[in-house]
Amino acid sequence: MSNYAILSEHVVNGNEAGVVSEVNAALANNASPLEIINSGLLAGMDVVSEQFANGDMFVPEVLMSAKAMYAGMDIVKPLLGEGDIASQGTVVIGTVKGDLHDIGKNLVVMMMESSGFKVINLGTDTKKEDFVKAAKEHNADIVAMSAMLTTTMAYMDEIIKACQEAGISAKYMIGGAPVTPAYAEKIGAVYTADAAAAADRAKILAG
Repeated sequence: MSNYAILSEHVVNGNEAGVVSEVNAALANNASPLEIINSGLLAGMDVVSEQFANGDMFVPEVLMSAKAMYAGMDIVKPLLGEGDIASQGTVVIGTVKGDLHDIGKNLVVMMMESSGFKVINLGTDTKKEDFVKAAKEHNADIVAMSAMLTTTMAYMDEIIKACQEAGISAKYMIGGAPVTPAYAEKIGAVYTADAAAAADRAKILAG
């Protein structure tokens, strides 16, 4: 098994200490920081994404894997040159106003970041003005919204309208327990059922 395969396995298993040890060993052997990221850390998260989508991994395990990956990223990222990592695009994401749920949204953030997106996470209880401001400031390719309550879901439509009125030409993605493909279509957004699907769909939208 190659060192990168071992590193990927540590990511999948959520073994933070193992990730740190393998990354440091690879750097000591003059491995390319970019190769460590792509062949080790992100390759591991690809497996996590696949297993999560297939129902073979669950939220707590995904969070542990992501934490292990970030531990490796923290070591390697400062060693990268400007523009070394090709970005898939910029995503502005938040849980909508009146809603404080963020586990699902945070999983989407992790999956998107590990797929190469720059993600601006606005947190929870996010007003439409904050979405508009962030989308403009960061020239967002995608504006993504999460809602876990039927009562807050309707606010997604307001956010999209506010962004369009502000001249923002982003694509819109929505998700969360009460959200349906029919509702997404009605308001001009793309629906995704889970974090792995969201990252895959984002790549298509930004492509």
